[in-house]
Amino acid sequence: MSENCDSNCSSCGKDCESRKAPNSFLEPMNKDSNIKKVIGIVSGKGGVGKSLVTSLLAAETAGRGASVAILDADITGPSIPKAFGITERAVIENESIYPSVSAGGVKIMSLNLLMVNETDPVVWRGPIIAGTVKQFWTDVIWGDVDYMFVDMPPGTGDVPLTVFQSLPVAGIIVVTSPQDLVNMIVEKAVNMAAMMGVPILGIVENMSYFKCPDCKKEHYIFGISRVEEVAERHGINTLAKLPIDASFAKACDEGRIEDIGGNMLKSVVDRIMS
Repeated sequence: MSENCDSNCSSCGKDCESRKAPNSFLEPMNKDSNIKKVIGIVSGKGGVGKSLVTSLLAAETAGRGASVAILDADITGPSIPKAFGITERAVIENESIYPSVSAGGVKIMSLNLLMVNETDPVVWRGPIIAGTVKQFWTDVIWGDVDYMFVDMPPGTGDVPLTVFQSLPVAGIIVVTSPQDLVNMIVEKAVNMAAMMGVPILGIVENMSYFKCPDCKKEHYIFGISRVEEVAERHGINTLAKLPIDASFAKACDEGRIEDIGGNMLKSVVDRIMS
């Protein structure tokens, strides 16, 4: 910018920095990190199984031989460490933070790994929470990572906005459940991603049905799904439908999410790795 600049670019012919594209809000990753692809896992509201889907995706992707990490951006409600059975605190050396590593090799950073007591509440305002998410990106030494999954809090507030602006998100997976109310709220998340220019890789519907262990018939506890209508309206794909299965909750409670087999999210992992 010239010393005589009056900030009126329309009357100036100089090719200076002020005339270039709007400033990027992207934060630089740690100099000792090499993260190739960042995938956000979002939902319009809580309680639909977003963290479950994040955990299953990470485990299945790691099972294919990729280097995988999870950045737990759900600062006030972190659940990822428990699902993977991680109880040790993260290592901090010389102002650098190292992620914990699961039995299956998934690198994980979550606020619960920095707390003295995991049950202590996080009573922080939005800017501090957003700053913490940024620090998980800039200050944590992730090393080489092929795929990073960002488990975001529900809704379209500070953290999703921070992640979309500050991290190089290659695409998002939207998690929902069959209720009409949830589908309406999902549209808000889809519309936010469109506003931010973030590609939507597809939708995963959790708790889609219950399969009776006796008669093997599928029962639609929350009603018949209408997720295809939402997906078609926005030109995106429904990649998977997960059943109501008590074994999922049991595995998360016992820290054995990596033990769940079956490749239930194979189509989602295929889409992410394509």
